[in-house]
Amino acid sequence: MSAPEPWSDDVLERLGLQRDSGGAVRIVLPAKANIAADTVGLHARGPRPEATALIVDRDGESERWSFAALDAVATRLAAGLRRLGVATGEPVAVHTGQSAETAIAHLAIYKLGAIVVTLSQLYGPDTVRHALGDCGARFVITERAAWAQVGEALGSLSQPPVPILAGESAPRGGHAFADLLATEPPLDAPVETDANQPALLMYTSGSTGLPKGLLHAHRILHAYMPTVRLFYDMELDDPDLVFWTPADWAWVGGLLDLVLPAWAAGQTVVASQHRFDAEWALGFMARHGVTHSFMTPTALKRLAQVRRPRERWPLRLRVVCTGGESLPGEVVRWCEEELGCVCNEFYGLTEFNHLVGNCRKLYPIRPGSMGRAYPGHGTTIVDEHGHELPPGEIGEIVAPADDATLFLGYWGGAGVPESLRLGPWLRTRDLARRDDDGYYWYQGRNDDLIKSAGYRIGPTEVEDVLLRHPAVAEAAVIGLPDAERGQVVTAFIRVAEGHIPDESLVADLQNFVKRNLAAYKFPRRIVFVEAFPLTSSGKIRRGDLRRLGTEGEVR
Repeated sequence: MSAPEPWSDDVLERLGLQRDSGGAVRIVLPAKANIAADTVGLHARGPRPEATALIVDRDGESERWSFAALDAVATRLAAGLRRLGVATGEPVAVHTGQSAETAIAHLAIYKLGAIVVTLSQLYGPDTVRHALGDCGARFVITERAAWAQVGEALGSLSQPPVPILAGESAPRGGHAFADLLATEPPLDAPVETDANQPALLMYTSGSTGLPKGLLHAHRILHAYMPTVRLFYDMELDDPDLVFWTPADWAWVGGLLDLVLPAWAAGQTVVASQHRFDAEWALGFMARHGVTHSFMTPTALKRLAQVRRPRERWPLRLRVVCTGGESLPGEVVRWCEEELGCVCNEFYGLTEFNHLVGNCRKLYPIRPGSMGRAYPGHGTTIVDEHGHELPPGEIGEIVAPADDATLFLGYWGGAGVPESLRLGPWLRTRDLARRDDDGYYWYQGRNDDLIKSAGYRIGPTEVEDVLLRHPAVAEAAVIGLPDAERGQVVTAFIRVAEGHIPDESLVADLQNFVKRNLAAYKFPRRIVFVEAFPLTSSGKIRRGDLRRLGTEGEVR
């Protein structure tokens, strides 16, 4: 007997969702939308224009911006960009980290109907050159230190972009951000944009190959808001909330899962460019009274190594949400028991998002589970032919081809590529099983599923058990080639402080998995590492682990 559906008519109304004539839940999208107007602009011209939209923390000193002030300066920058000839539909790169300049640049570019190209300052010169060469942006808003690291590499482009430096005098051949703010005459009015008009070009970094440019429309914020409300535990509209994320604003997690939704709801966002450190992050959240946060699983796993945080810091944290890769159940338990907050995991892709997740206010969290299918997406599990599978069977997570969060396509391509389609479905290439109560349990990528001696083993379930062992700080599990078994379960382990990575620990970890999971699922090989190779967005580079396991020393 499955658990009752939590999506009552009252809940759907609070989420802004509707049922169609057949009873299916739909995300309602407007015909017109503009991210600037629908976030900061909404409140700059509303009843609370002087409410705090942004606090920028500069090593302990805070700079505050109201909704009205951010909107006004963004309008001035939009006028300056228009004077430079920036046109509707033109890509403009933003390379400025978590700062007021980033917020202002985004809003100004949206006001012009141009396209924001988000560039992380963690990208190296080759990646920045690739992205700017791929999209052909004529201008890049950046900072002197960041530009010094990548500017020279852009000289090889046939048309290098013109730099606009924030907080600096004009560079040779470029412009100063401040000078553009003094442009006269001001912008008469923002460009009116259709909901399907391009707004965001995001170069997402994977474990292999160069990043692809994913193009999103202005409707993306409206498509995200119902499920954002769910993973912030139905609290997004509560008064006096403070939001912060250590995730880069160049990525979906930082920008679309926290900054823009918080501003759409009239809430305060705190920004800092401080390098992430667990103890610093806890102190930062206490100092600014952060109530809601998005953190990657990698950041949360590091946070979970801090003991008794509530005894050391006066935290106001109520909800932390996470996504990007599977979160171990032990970390969920730590968040609830030690950090004293709700931890709602959610799942999706940059191409189409928020398919599955948690909302503890509406249904129980089952540690280790991805949560339940979010309403409005039609998420399900299918076999390799696209046929829907019953509970208990492992298959691929998919969504209908008309999902509201679907991107416009890759830059330079024509619409959604066929590689993402499986009959009437959009494919994720992620494997899961669904239990009788509708909870999804992640099993890995369809090319990560370990097939050993005839068994199908999901790497995530093995990782989840390993992370419950006190000697394990971080774990990643893959399958490596084996002549006898086809593949062998291989665990890469970073040991917790105070533990020794020796043969005794290998045996202890293997027996721990046998006892708690299954005898055939234990890692026959264990590799101890000092640190994991990560992508710029904080995900483990499993391709690098495969090379290490194949070429390096394996215990």
